[in-house]
Amino acid sequence: MARSFSMRGVMGAADRAMQYARNWLLATAPGSRIHDVQDDPRFQHRGVDLLWELPTGEVRGIEVKGDRQPKRKRYFFELVSNLERDTPGCFLYSGADLLVYVFLAQGELHVLPLKAVREWFLPRAKSYELRHTFTQTGAIRYTTVGAVVPVKDVQEAVPEVKYIPLPRRGARTAEESEAAGAVPPEQPPAQPPTEDDVPY
Repeated sequence: MARSFSMRGVMGAADRAMQYARNWLLATAPGSRIHDVQDDPRFQHRGVDLLWELPTGEVRGIEVKGDRQPKRKRYFFELVSNLERDTPGCFLYSGADLLVYVFLAQGELHVLPLKAVREWFLPRAKSYELRHTFTQTGAIRYTTVGAVVPVKDVQEAVPEVKYIPLPRRGARTAEESEAAGAVPPEQPPAQPPTEDDVPY
């Protein structure tokens, strides 16, 4: 399930991350289709939020994460989704092909090949700090545990990771461009962001 890591505006942030992910997918493969399966039980337990149907007929599973923390240049890889129930986190069990990680405050969208990143991370898991986040759903409060991994570590180890600056506010979305008959412009390759010396 798409999740945003902050205590305020959780749903709004998750929705924004999802929209950015959809726009990027549609712009990357014009003519492709997006199927939202967040509420489909068949895909919830697989850690898949979107199905990306390419013009070739190939279908890829997409997991989307939204992060609202300012100045953070670290991924939060969810290892335990509900500590009280001892349920594994999406990063471990997701069957998605791609993890689209959206840094909302920084205006960055990162595309991670999930299998390759997971294979790199697992032997090194003990090298990274664990953090706890808390989610309140009605009267129920549960704890999520994840590893805090610097962006630069992942980008250096897994060169397939993509970094895309998000469009400025007010820019036309891929869906709006498609409706107007415009072809989304190719974005020039961006340099990976530098790591800030800012505590998590």
